[in-house]
Amino acid sequence: QVELVESGGGLVQPGGSLRLSCAASGNIFSIRAMGWYRQAPGKQRELVATESKGGISNYADSVKGRFTISRDNAKNTVYLQMNSLKPEDTAVYYCNLEDLIITTTYTYWGQGTQVTVSS
Repeated sequence: QVELVESGGGLVQPGGSLRLSCAASGNIFSIRAMGWYRQAPGKQRELVATESKGGISNYADSVKGRFTISRDNAKNTVYLQMNSLKPEDTAVYYCNLEDLIITTTYTYWGQGTQVTVSS
């Protein structure tokens, strides 16, 4: 089993910054990708940013230029630096890990961390 532990959420004013962290542990075989998704009240969960094993990053259009994803492969940890935060960034942010075992991909989720952007 794989466990994802997130940290770094909180309350921040518009224009502020936060840094989320997610550490993966357990029986990890080969990480195909790690990333972040978010879910605002009444909305579906959406992709924020992901980074593949090869270092290719993918961002939602709404966060491009403001958020930066990075990984520490030695620590199986992924980070999300969020700058110039807007009220519409308010959501529960979930860490995601895709573990590739032979030809099957297993997907794991963290418990979520609340990010609230408000004055």
